[in-house]
Amino acid sequence: MKLTGKTVVLGITGGIAAYKACELASRLRKAGAETYVIMTKNACEFVAPLSFETLTNHPVVTDTFARPETWEVEHVALAKKADIFVIAPATANIMAKMACGIADDMLSTTVLATKAPVLVAPAMNTGMWDNIATKANVETLKKRGVHFVGPDGGYLACGDSGAGRMSEPEAIFDAICGILCPCQDMAGLNVLVTAGPTRESLDPVRYITNHSSGKMGYAIAQAAKRRGAHVTLLSGPVQLTAPEGVEVVDVLSTQDLYDRMMERCESQHIIIQAAAPADFTPVTFAEEKIKKDGDGIMTIALKETKDVAKAVGERKQMGQVLVGFAAETEKVTEHAKAKLKKKNLDMIVANDVTRPGAGFNVDTNIVTFITEEGMEDMPRLSKADVAEMLLDRALKLYRK
Repeated sequence: MKLTGKTVVLGITGGIAAYKACELASRLRKAGAETYVIMTKNACEFVAPLSFETLTNHPVVTDTFARPETWEVEHVALAKKADIFVIAPATANIMAKMACGIADDMLSTTVLATKAPVLVAPAMNTGMWDNIATKANVETLKKRGVHFVGPDGGYLACGDSGAGRMSEPEAIFDAICGILCPCQDMAGLNVLVTAGPTRESLDPVRYITNHSSGKMGYAIAQAAKRRGAHVTLLSGPVQLTAPEGVEVVDVLSTQDLYDRMMERCESQHIIIQAAAPADFTPVTFAEEKIKKDGDGIMTIALKETKDVAKAVGERKQMGQVLVGFAAETEKVTEHAKAKLKKKNLDMIVANDVTRPGAGFNVDTNIVTFITEEGMEDMPRLSKADVAEMLLDRALKLYRK
């Protein structure tokens, strides 16, 4: 994506994720964007301003009262220059200031003065992100038109695990491009995406599940929304923030996924099933927690769950495009081709989850796009890039 002629003001606040902003600034510069950086005092404790000055070829602004190189009111000048104002990482503190209209440093003053679209990439401890005050501030900012990307879930610098990690620079860059150079080639289309695992309960405490993180499905949903589609996301239990503007329907078990899908599948133009529903569920559910009986062995009787993709294929509408996923560990293309036919799919995305960079809980994928016409092997790519390529091919099939 080329951003030549665009001006990005990048605000950086005090968090460990500030180092990731270096890569974001580099991407913006390589894409041709004029990039100006504003750092809070605390941000300078994590990354030196010189790093960003080298990457952007512009002086970094840190002090509201510093004498500018040219005679202009700095915060007003940068606010007017911006085609987009990005804050990454964005702490709970800066979001609280923005929600309340507080302008007590260069960053909060400039973002208050700008009329450009604002994109925020939150980064903080899970407890701070989940705090009711933070949630209220986020909702306030969204109502005012502020865009959000992330945060993601995972292991945090503080040692906690959960939502709060700043989105990767590539995802933030894609969000910037989506705002500055929106492609609306899916406008008017209803797109349904499934994502994440399902859980099959054994008793009130335990359940059977898998390692799916939902990242691939969420990337697809976000990309489809950015391209103008009306997107419904059927999501299993994941530690991801819902993409902005996407209708999210939470599901827990494979039966839940089946029921919600049957309610919606016939009204969709494109259905992309990236979820990893369980293939088996316990025959019986124990009303009380199952206890050890002392013999060291426990046998659980399982039965097959409903085949959601096959059921959708049996109800396929005229002109509808169905895309499936095949996460395999051996004979990948052979098994994927069999699923393509059995489930009445137009395309299947196959990947070997044992390959480094292609399995669960990572931000990259190595896939093969398979249709009746042939196969396309892709190198290791970000899941955001895979999502765009998938949508390109799905849209081409829809327009045939």
